[in-house]
Amino acid sequence: MATNSAAARIKGSVLIARLNLLTKQGGKGRLQEVLQRLPPADRKVLEGVIMPIGWYPLELGLRLDVAIADVLSPRDRNKAFIEMGRVSAEDNLNGPHHVFIRKGDPHFLLSHAPEIYRLYYAVGSRSYEKIGPRSAVLRTVGAEGVTEEDCLTIIGWYQRAIEMSGGRDVRIDHARCRARGNGHCEYYCAWEI
Repeated sequence: MATNSAAARIKGSVLIARLNLLTKQGGKGRLQEVLQRLPPADRKVLEGVIMPIGWYPLELGLRLDVAIADVLSPRDRNKAFIEMGRVSAEDNLNGPHHVFIRKGDPHFLLSHAPEIYRLYYAVGSRSYEKIGPRSAVLRTVGAEGVTEEDCLTIIGWYQRAIEMSGGRDVRIDHARCRARGNGHCEYYCAWEI
């Protein structure tokens, strides 16, 4: 899970969404249960004031995600990572990133994948390609600290984002992943209206 660069960072809004998920699912007790699994330096950051637009180490976010999955869904960790992504989309697209939602038009949101990526990550980029009226491919290149768990949070984020844009029966196939040795991550998205 280690990254090769100190530049690998994520926005505070990601951390805030994760902490909100914990308090919604179990209050302060659940939050403390997760924080106790983290190193003291991580706890100090997460118990302090987190700025939504501030940059934080990606590795901090990855360690938090693993601790959350261990507590919320130890038997099905994949489910926990997808849920983290869904909650993050819900929080941010109902809040500061609401401009990316256009009801009945998931392609509008997906076409902004490059800008959305830059709102969350400091390194790498994401592209959008429309495949059909109800399908698209997103590709992430140059990202650091790629883990399959982080990719699951991205899948959850885009599932919920497409639903919020009016898509139903959303399916996302993640056939290519840097964490599995591919040169980039690729997400094939399809939905019904």
